Amino acid sequence: MSKLSGETLRASVRDILEEAKKNKRGFVETIELQIGLKNYDTQKDKRFSGSVKLPNETKPRMKFCVLGDQNHCDQAEKIGIDFKDVEALKKINKNKKIVKKLAKTYDAFLASDAILRQIPRLLGPGLNKAGKFPSLIGPSEPMEEKMQQVRSTVKFQLKKVLCLGVAVGHVKLSEDQLVMNIGVTINFLVSLLKKNWQNVKALYVKSTMGKPHRIY
Repeated sequence: MSKLSGETLRASVRDILEEAKKNKRGFVETIELQIGLKNYDTQKDKRFSGSVKLPNETKPRMKFCVLGDQNHCDQAEKIGIDFKDVEALKKINKNKKIVKKLAKTYDAFLASDAILRQIPRLLGPGLNKAGKFPSLIGPSEPMEEKMQQVRSTVKFQLKKVLCLGVAVGHVKLSEDQLVMNIGVTINFLVSLLKKNWQNVKALYVKSTMGKPHRIY
């Protein structure tokens, strides 16, 4: 966080949390890091993508869907998570409208190894385009742990525009937890950039309903 003032970041996080306390909403507000880039040509320069697991969860209320083999579908049913087996996916038959609706309905997907390999053939590129390509769940991996890992992961994918927004936490986290999450996210982002900090134009943090605070 060499270029970022720890004090500025902490003060902004404190303001956001106080603002959220004052104006209580009927839902848990997400805290987002908004990034403006510069000196980057999305046509010529390599469009970066990457994901990093943060120390604390970013979205507590994510809606999951498991695209699973029999074992994973049974596990999902036990813990009350929506699931689809290979037969249900075959019925979709790459129908773009249905795949788009599926991507809109859920925040994230988990998939068994055997299913993951077949997704391009069964569903086409729709989930990938929506930035929701499923995370692999291993045969003996506990499903709830995997979901917690996904809730704490930030994904960066540069498209055609030079601004990005990612969830880095929510207002139920403490000031320290948020500062830690934001620090890890920014360091990871800077490591993906061609010229590191020289590509960063501005950084803002804001809660869902709050005003943006500039931190860089």
